[in-house]
Amino acid sequence: MNWRQHLIDDPRAIAGVIAQTRRIAVLGIKTERQSAKPAFYVPAYLAAAGFEIIPVPVYYPDVNVILGQPVYRRLSDIPGPIDLVEVFRRPEAIDPHVDDMLAKRPRAVWFQSGIRNDRAAERLARAGIQVVQDRCLMLEHRRLMRK
Repeated sequence: MNWRQHLIDDPRAIAGVIAQTRRIAVLGIKTERQSAKPAFYVPAYLAAAGFEIIPVPVYYPDVNVILGQPVYRRLSDIPGPIDLVEVFRRPEAIDPHVDDMLAKRPRAVWFQSGIRNDRAAERLARAGIQVVQDRCLMLEHRRLMRK
């Protein structure tokens, strides 16, 4: 298997990832109190656009609900399949989450704008998981909606 085929950068392939997505786990989501941060308003936009958002915050241990949905502390604790894991973590902070991502086996993992970790992307791609790096899911979704 050519694992590099799972590294998604082509606009048409990115559109395909989004088209196959309904259920999104957001790793590193912020709370309503940080509503001006992309890690909150991007998932809020996606929820308003009809996606099911599953919050997986890294901080905020006392928060149990974000965007009206129950919070999970690990991806592998989420019941049922996940189409996509949207990542709002600094590149150097992603590696400790890769085993959890691999255990959950989402169809795709999306590193938000400004986030790139080639080592993690390769591990995920070698497992057959599609990986998009350094792109804003909200902007890509809006671009698709204009077509």
